[in-house]
Amino acid sequence: MKRTNKTAIALAVAHLAWGAGTAHAQTETEAKAVVVVTGQRAALASAQKLKQDADEIVDSVVADDIGKLPDRSVTEVLQRVVGISINRQAGDNERFSVEGAGVNIRGLNYVRSELNGREAFASNGGRSISWGDIPPELMAGVDVYKNPSAEQTEGGISGLVNLRTALPFDFKGQRGALSVEATHSTLRKGRPDPSVSGLYSNRWKTGFGEFGALVDIASSDSSTQTDTFQFEPFFPRTDIEPGRTVWIPKGAQWRNYQYDRKRQGAYGALQWKRDNLQSHLTYFQSRYKDSANEQSIFSSASPYDLKVSPDTVYDAKGAFVTGTLSDTKNGGIPFSNAGGFNKGDSKTTDVSWNVQWRVADNWTLTSDLQHVRSTGSHFTSAVGLGMLMPNESLDLRGSLPTIHFTDAQRAFLADPANYYWESTMEHLDRTKGTMKAWKGDARYAFDHPVLRDVRFGVRLTDREARTVNSDPSWNWAGVTPPWLLGWDIPKLAYLNDPRFNAPHVTQQFNNFFGGDVSVPAVVFPAPSVASGYPASYQTLHDYHDAILCPERIAANGGDWGNPCQIWKAAKFGGDNPAGTNHQKEKTRALYAQLRFGFDDLKYPIDGNVGLRYVQTRSHSTGYMSYTPGAPFGQGTQATGIPVPYIPAYLNKSDVENKYNNFLPTVNLRLKASDTLQFRLAYGKSMSRPDFSQLQAYTTLSQEIVSSVNEETKVVNVTAVNRTGNAQGNPALRPITSNQLDVTAEWYFAKSGSLTLALFDKHLKDVIINQTTSVSLPDITGTPQQFLVTSPVNGAKGIARGGEIAYQQYFDNVPDWLRGIGVSANYTYVHSKRSLYNPVFSEYCSGGQNAANVNLNLNGCDIDGRAFGNLPLTQLSQNAYNLAILYDKGPWSARLAYNWRSRYLLSTNTNGTQGSNGTDTNPASPTFGQHNVAWGLPLWADAYGQLDGGISYKFSENLKFDFQAQNLTDARYSQTMHQGIGDKVRAVFVSGPRYSLRVGYTF
Repeated sequence: MKRTNKTAIALAVAHLAWGAGTAHAQTETEAKAVVVVTGQRAALASAQKLKQDADEIVDSVVADDIGKLPDRSVTEVLQRVVGISINRQAGDNERFSVEGAGVNIRGLNYVRSELNGREAFASNGGRSISWGDIPPELMAGVDVYKNPSAEQTEGGISGLVNLRTALPFDFKGQRGALSVEATHSTLRKGRPDPSVSGLYSNRWKTGFGEFGALVDIASSDSSTQTDTFQFEPFFPRTDIEPGRTVWIPKGAQWRNYQYDRKRQGAYGALQWKRDNLQSHLTYFQSRYKDSANEQSIFSSASPYDLKVSPDTVYDAKGAFVTGTLSDTKNGGIPFSNAGGFNKGDSKTTDVSWNVQWRVADNWTLTSDLQHVRSTGSHFTSAVGLGMLMPNESLDLRGSLPTIHFTDAQRAFLADPANYYWESTMEHLDRTKGTMKAWKGDARYAFDHPVLRDVRFGVRLTDREARTVNSDPSWNWAGVTPPWLLGWDIPKLAYLNDPRFNAPHVTQQFNNFFGGDVSVPAVVFPAPSVASGYPASYQTLHDYHDAILCPERIAANGGDWGNPCQIWKAAKFGGDNPAGTNHQKEKTRALYAQLRFGFDDLKYPIDGNVGLRYVQTRSHSTGYMSYTPGAPFGQGTQATGIPVPYIPAYLNKSDVENKYNNFLPTVNLRLKASDTLQFRLAYGKSMSRPDFSQLQAYTTLSQEIVSSVNEETKVVNVTAVNRTGNAQGNPALRPITSNQLDVTAEWYFAKSGSLTLALFDKHLKDVIINQTTSVSLPDITGTPQQFLVTSPVNGAKGIARGGEIAYQQYFDNVPDWLRGIGVSANYTYVHSKRSLYNPVFSEYCSGGQNAANVNLNLNGCDIDGRAFGNLPLTQLSQNAYNLAILYDKGPWSARLAYNWRSRYLLSTNTNGTQGSNGTDTNPASPTFGQHNVAWGLPLWADAYGQLDGGISYKFSENLKFDFQAQNLTDARYSQTMHQGIGDKVRAVFVSGPRYSLRVGYTF
């Protein structure tokens, strides 16, 4: 015994020395042993048992074989869980994610992610992992905690998702598995995408105790395609129909998006135990490399220059339904054709060491160290051609509006001579995040009829996050756009001019929408032009900088004060304060939790009560800057409002923030019988701001509004606007929530249950953008106020609703029906947000910038009227899953349908925003002008997808699986809300995918 104690003490000392300052521990609850099961029915039974026996409200998904969760991505696995919905936006609202993207629990996205009970994250400016980066082949199961307990690490108001891997001692002895899979996309076609995974685990008894080792690797490729129709917003026109306002769309367009990703993962575990001491060391790494090529055509017309054909049909509200658009003023409808390219590479590595020492029969000490390092880099490029489309015939009836083309139009679009080089845009970023964490826990087990154990512990973390963006972040630059003609260049750089013949291709759009829709071939920049930055960009901009602009200067006999503006690539790295966000954060947490049980009552009650205290200290490095502009030329006479001169200002700031939170929790369970139980849970939870919201960089500007008397040349100043834009707010506090959960759970069979849950969350300090005041002195010392828009803790809200889930296999049926089962769940969520300082104006005004709070919070129509009363984004009021199951003998099958109702995506986003709305405010001095910023509420329509699979087990070791995703070729649609009603913004098609997997275990 003495020898064992010395070993334990030595291990503990080594543990502390290795991680002085670090990691999150696996508590006994969090580190449940992996239950090894095979088969779909056994997996459901195992998940149900975890739910029934848990101290908290938990839903689980368990792999039905080694390396085989029921779906192809962790995101898709999570969408089957009651209360969870996933988003389908691939980075922005204009692209579709085939495997799903973000995760919401009970309508909110404040989700904490863990790996084996420890914090897991990606270096993307947020707090959680990138769900698509994690190889599902490495997972043994997924647990979703809906309510907190004191021993759980803080951070998940919505809930906590814990991804579990296996340990060597989870298996009785030697265990191995190997799988090979091929996947085919019906829309993308081409060669099948390969996936492979393998696991080997073994354990050995020695004189120094029992040892175990496990190695698990996975690699998966995926090639997908998304085809998209997009439709532009509708603009009010009073010059089309006499005495009537009609609404005309700016045009319609289409795009093709081809996406390739390689997801790799490696996991290793060493485990040891001897007498009352045990330890395990784990290594986990995921790597995600992706690239995409896109060809998109979109209208860049001036909406007030468009004309419509005499046969145009309008609806009852005056909105365009069918007809032909044209633009005689500009010689055709201006369109842009962009060739896009992006690539990314992200990697996350987690090394953790856990030691557990049972000091005595009733005392257990646990120490857990963790080190996480996550890196990422991304490059996005778009190169645009321009052309003038003769006209465009639209039919906007039905769920899929159409564009009609004549043979002459198709020939025009396929001819490179009709295109010119228009623009380029690049974006680069590089991210890095690290965390060291240590958690120490103690548990004392009582020998008492009521008290079971008391748990207490401490957790220390030291986290750092750095993001470097290009500056400007999205560096759009014109090559030869039409508005340069005359004053800057004599002609456009057309492709039929041999001087401007950079690589280009004619895209045929074969198999568009699976062959259901035919669109013309269009000329685009070659992929090598978009991916060849910066050399390819320099070649294009030389058309302006070295050829066309010098031609204009030579023809005019000099630049006459108008020199050529030379293209510069975006700054990246180095001394780039505007593009750098550097954050440091340290947390200290203490908790105590008492577990109890009144087993002698007629209806036994058990549960836990606890308190968690956490202190957060953060440090942000940033700048506040102001660059003065010369308001008028030298000697200019000015009247009207005085314009103060404010000298240039650049101040580096190191901002410290500190806050303390007390988080009490109570979890109670009443057992009405062995199969029927009820739960009541109360807790206070918190979610810290994302690191991207904490950037301490603010730019200030002074805008002078004036007019010039052409005869006297006197400038009359009518307004001086001083505004600012803060990239973030390092003084933000966490969002907090008081939440109550009630459940009723009936477990009537080993894999049969009916459960009901009601929840009510009251949120405080929700982060929104609002305006504050910053003061700078002018040259006389007089303070001048700038209105600065920044993220603030400016709202409260509620999210309440209910969940119902049911699963059962039908055994008491005729033999030919045996093996059939059903799994179904439904979620209802109601939400509401209330601003601490309400912002609403009936009429919209201001520019398209962050300072326009009315626009950004409430949305504005193109006729200058605000919307307001918008729900929380990403929240569907209704969602459900329905799966038909079959398990009998060697056969297993599933047909699963997932559906969620429409939800708000954003109120002011690319494609549905602008600054040329009509001022309809009768009190405005610019009434009737097209100078109002607008941004439409963009909604994702209700979406459902049917997936299925069937497997056959040839032997205890060999199994074949066939899987199908999106069997019905579902279309994902978006609508934009305007005063004339909801109008189709986009329709996406990605097509079905099929995969065949062979798995061998031993």
